[in-house]
Amino acid sequence: MPGSVWDWIILIVVALVLFGGASKLPEIFRSLGRAFGEFRKGQIEVENELRQMQSSTPQTQPQQQNQQSQPDERKNDEESVEELKKKIEELQRQVEELKKGK
Repeated sequence: MPGSVWDWIILIVVALVLFGGASKLPEIFRSLGRAFGEFRKGQIEVENELRQMQSSTPQTQPQQQNQQSQPDERKNDEESVEELKKKIEELQRQVEELKKGK
């Protein structure tokens, strides 16, 4: 059984030549190259997205600081919830006005 990567590559090339013929070999390798390029492009995109997600999330703080900031965070959360409720009500009013206008 072939053990190294080069043994496998040689085995695959021989199999391709036997089953596909020498004329199809360039097409096969071109397709493999495109597929590999698309794979690398997708891999780079995923890595970039992960980096963006990691940089956009705040760093974890020690528990003592986190416990001290919880009341402030709750106030901020409550304020943002209230703001969102006001925005929803305003949008509902606008939708009603648009419905009446039709």
